[in-house]
Amino acid sequence: MVKIAVIGIGGWGKNHVRALSELNALSAICDADTSRAETFANKYDVNSYTSIDEMLKNETFDGVIISTPSSTHFTIAKQLMENGINILVEKPMAPSSTECEQMRIIAKRNNVVLATGYIERFNPVVNEVKNFISEKKYGDVLMLEFHRESRMPVNIHDVGIIYDTSVHDINTALYLFDDKPNMVFARAGSVRGTHEDFAAIILGFKNQKTAFIASNWVTPKKVRQFNVVCTDAIILGDFITQEIKIDQDGNTIIPRREVKEPLMLELKNFIGAVYGNVETLISVDDAINTTRVAEAALLSSKTGSPIYLDLK
Repeated sequence: MVKIAVIGIGGWGKNHVRALSELNALSAICDADTSRAETFANKYDVNSYTSIDEMLKNETFDGVIISTPSSTHFTIAKQLMENGINILVEKPMAPSSTECEQMRIIAKRNNVVLATGYIERFNPVVNEVKNFISEKKYGDVLMLEFHRESRMPVNIHDVGIIYDTSVHDINTALYLFDDKPNMVFARAGSVRGTHEDFAAIILGFKNQKTAFIASNWVTPKKVRQFNVVCTDAIILGDFITQEIKIDQDGNTIIPRREVKEPLMLELKNFIGAVYGNVETLISVDDAINTTRVAEAALLSSKTGSPIYLDLK
């Protein structure tokens, strides 16, 4: 029987708890808020803790989901991995590429799985569009456009929109282009908070390929969409509805497709990696490069200049 614990059951962690319970894999809950920990533990009939040390002392498990504030990821991940525990840490892996590199070293030294929760990579709409691109079904890809908009989440306090939201589309852009950008230019600002709550990012790839990423926590309507501009068509994808539209020669094609929950697919992939029979879909390199691009976007916005990268 698979045993996976969850640390942090706030905004997104509670979804991990629900999904793991449906997979009969939830073994324990840990959260600094005693009331919240007990409420969810009672709901899903597992033990609850407010201390990671206590949970490690009293529980045995195959892996842990870390869904705490981004600024805590490194410290918690380090403790768990040094105890020989496989982890899936929510995005970003850490808000510092230096910390990400250290996490890679610790995971390798302790021979544990280190996965990162870039959930859109498990979204069926992304993977179907990836197949279109790989097959060149609609010609060559020239440009990607991402729009991710909503009101600011009430549970995000330690990072701005680039690390919390734009990173999804940065990671997806690297995947769809199957390449790493050599230039990042960004403008970001703040309307309501201490961190940036809107950002526009341009990623430059070789052969003039470009990704444009627009994110904000100002728009009252929730939008999660992307466009793929090809030489022979434009492909429109919706992360929420998982609908695809293909505009070609004045006609619009809407392929029929099965809707699947990306979180379930992500957790199944992690469980498979823990048992050694599959690779994690998001590699450590993927996660580190995404953080490096996000770092460059923040630096570009601060300096007003493009940042040139040489990602491995």
